[in-house]
Amino acid sequence: MGTLKGIMVAIIVSLVALAYQVADPPVYMLVRMSGTNIFRPRSKEYPNDESFPGLLLVRVEGRIFFANAEQIGHKLRALIDETHPRVVALHMRGVPDLEFTALKMFTEAAKRHRERGIRLWLVGTNPQVLEVSQRSPLAAAIGPVAIHPNLETAVAQYIEESG
Repeated sequence: MGTLKGIMVAIIVSLVALAYQVADPPVYMLVRMSGTNIFRPRSKEYPNDESFPGLLLVRVEGRIFFANAEQIGHKLRALIDETHPRVVALHMRGVPDLEFTALKMFTEAAKRHRERGIRLWLVGTNPQVLEVSQRSPLAAAIGPVAIHPNLETAVAQYIEESG
């Protein structure tokens, strides 16, 4: 095939793989390692990890924008349908940027779910995502007490409210 053609094929395969990763970012349901403040993706390997009835902890990873917002929304809806939460806490530490389409999707979802008695919380946002969220209609849709610095404080608030 030749060196140049081999390099071109490798570049094309890498670009296709990168496009797939960007278009379909991971969305994980999180649970807490029993007796700790360590949160990790739900796994059959750790059946004793703790979840909190009515609280869905979800971690989204990667930039959220027009090309993947619908796919992320689809994954979130599936988790909501599976768990029937009162609160969906989105752990956003792995999200470096929220584009307009993503803000619009989250705002509409927050309004829709609020009508069903489900609140949306943002957790662990980086300063840029926090600033963009607070300047957008999303802030009004979720309310000021729905933004948490980390999962521990979000869980503590949920437990306190659930009393």
